[in-house]
Amino acid sequence: MQPTRANDFTPEVEVFAVALELSSKSWKIALHDGKREKPAIQTVSGETAAGRLNETVQEIEKFKAKWGLAVEVRTVVLYEAGQDGFWIERALSKLGYEVVICDPASIPVERHKRRAKTDRLDAIKLVLTLRGWLRGEYDRMHVIRVPTVEAEAQRHVVRDRGELQKETQQHRDRIRKLLRTVGCWDGVGGDVGARLNKRELCCYDGDPLSAQLQQRLEQECKRLELAQQQLAALEKGMAEQLPPEVRQRIADLERLKAVGPVGATRLVLELFWRKFENRRQVGACVGLVPQPYDSGESRVDQGISKQGNRRVRALLIEMSWFWLRYQPDSVMTKWFARRTQGGQNKRGKRIAIVAVARKLVVALWRYLEHGIVPEGAQLKRAA
Repeated sequence: MQPTRANDFTPEVEVFAVALELSSKSWKIALHDGKREKPAIQTVSGETAAGRLNETVQEIEKFKAKWGLAVEVRTVVLYEAGQDGFWIERALSKLGYEVVICDPASIPVERHKRRAKTDRLDAIKLVLTLRGWLRGEYDRMHVIRVPTVEAEAQRHVVRDRGELQKETQQHRDRIRKLLRTVGCWDGVGGDVGARLNKRELCCYDGDPLSAQLQQRLEQECKRLELAQQQLAALEKGMAEQLPPEVRQRIADLERLKAVGPVGATRLVLELFWRKFENRRQVGACVGLVPQPYDSGESRVDQGISKQGNRRVRALLIEMSWFWLRYQPDSVMTKWFARRTQGGQNKRGKRIAIVAVARKLVVALWRYLEHGIVPEGAQLKRAA
């Protein structure tokens, strides 16, 4: 007698998989216990966040009872990272559920020119992906690390500073462009509002500005002044809002030449709040790793992956140029000089500086975690 062939894999430990497809109007819930051919699909559409979350929990518990699952069965909930952030994960974790958040771009999709796509199909895809991931098929999706509440809250300080700095520059650019429409090429640095009130700014032929343009510029100067005041107040009290251990890590980074207080603060709050196991994880987290395309006779260099935190990636590129300037004896600076020696190709330098940024972030991680100063780098003199 031939043995019965088993086509389905039944894990030793029973797992109840739940996937949430989130949208503004409603959530699609896909539930699967691994014993049925197709998952169950439910829709919750509470008007408030708490109400919709309660409806979701009720649906999960209802299907547990309906399918005869134990109350304490391992329940894993999956949803995609998006505008809802991490509050769903924290709320469900408090209720005893195991929650996983994935990168939406990491989930494989069909490559047909026309493929069906609905919230229902997306929820089914998510729950089946989750079951595969639970079986050990870790290439099904990329799981996102969830920061602590404190680490996430601390980001607002440095991100608010960046937004205010950008807003200040936008107001100055708008004032400059409005003045150029009447032939006024004067600079807009310093206290441009005071110069405007003194009627120092005029048209190309010396005539005063029109009443309407004068009024609009005065309003723009008031917005500029408000943004500058908020930026100054934020910078003054930014350090006091951070815990001592975070301030110490920032101070450690600032000891290196070419690393200033703003760059050190942003790196610690945006990147080094999490623990990395090796240098590959550091490079992948900031999206500075190469993405080759090598299939058959096709070999294309697609550049870097550009995944992860784009703010950190842009900051590291900027810091790399400062590193070349203020750390001329470091190994990374000498490597860049050898790589770009004898040529003025700007594209080649831009490619090389990305490699320096990848080397720099790994070196800074080793410096913070293990106290290893980057080779050839110099520390600032003690004040």
